[in-house]
Amino acid sequence: MSKKLIIKIRKDGTLEAETKGIKGKKCEDYIKVIEELTDSKVIKSEHTQEYYEDEAEVYISQTDKLINNWFKKLRDRDNYE
Repeated sequence: MSKKLIIKIRKDGTLEAETKGIKGKKCEDYIKVIEELTDSKVIKSEHTQEYYEDEAEVYISQTDKLINNWFKKLRDRDNYE
């Protein structure tokens, strides 16, 4: 999943920001950048499931997927020959 930062500007001037695809505490770095750029402060913060995930977990799951795909291709090739 690609990393995304979704920013909504409400009619009253308040901002709502959400990160997607950013694992762990790194998402807070993106929010800090928004605060600096807009000269604003976070009033309320909620963490998604991604906040509690670790980058290493994502790497392992992606590696497992690659390995499984590789074995599937080998099996398919062996069954074809």
